Amino acid sequence: MAKLGKRTRAAREAVAGKENLSVEEAVALIKANATSKFDETVEIAMNLGVDTRHADQMVRGVVGLPNGTGKNMRVAVFARGPKAEEAQAAGADIVGAEDLMEAIQGGKIDFDRCIATPDMMPVVGRLGKILGPRNLMPNPKVGTVTMDVKAAVEAAKGGEVQFKAEKGGVVHAGVGKASFDEAKLVENVRAFVSAVAKAKPSGAKGAYMKKINLSSTMGPGVTVDVDNAVTE
Repeated sequence: MAKLGKRTRAAREAVAGKENLSVEEAVALIKANATSKFDETVEIAMNLGVDTRHADQMVRGVVGLPNGTGKNMRVAVFARGPKAEEAQAAGADIVGAEDLMEAIQGGKIDFDRCIATPDMMPVVGRLGKILGPRNLMPNPKVGTVTMDVKAAVEAAKGGEVQFKAEKGGVVHAGVGKASFDEAKLVENVRAFVSAVAKAKPSGAKGAYMKKINLSSTMGPGVTVDVDNAVTE
């Protein structure tokens, strides 16, 4: 077994035995142990009581974090004509049609969010096997298939986060940077948990939120008391 470094060992010792913390306590502990040379991302992982193999138990949605993510989102837009111009004016990083499709098919995926106008979906649809597993496929349910390209690009750039339950019922996302004030991280965490709570599917049985874990990119995770994290 590899020997742990001093920083890693100290971080693990700091969280040892600390479970089911309040959001405020968890955020403070994570910030204190995010000592890497870069600005670590604060990440949330939620274990949900759903079976994503069933359509009526799928959890997905979008939430605008009140204090943003701290990440520069790279946005690609599938559009033509005036809508392509609108996307560029709104700050989209990549705008295209068949040329963008071919670039993606060639393995060039240098964006974090993909938006498309409805008329472009026959083109985008060919990329399902590439974009789908990466949670990048445009979807009207989360506002990424739309004629209001300007609003979609601005939302993505402004700190909007998409979430989708993965295999095993786990929802994972970044909710800010370790350099954020504690109060801002707490607000972001609560906003994300609230959005996932509201996205509870009709087919969910029993306990919906089973476990919530917060961590930083390089730090150990801590569990958060579910009842404390959920706000109406």
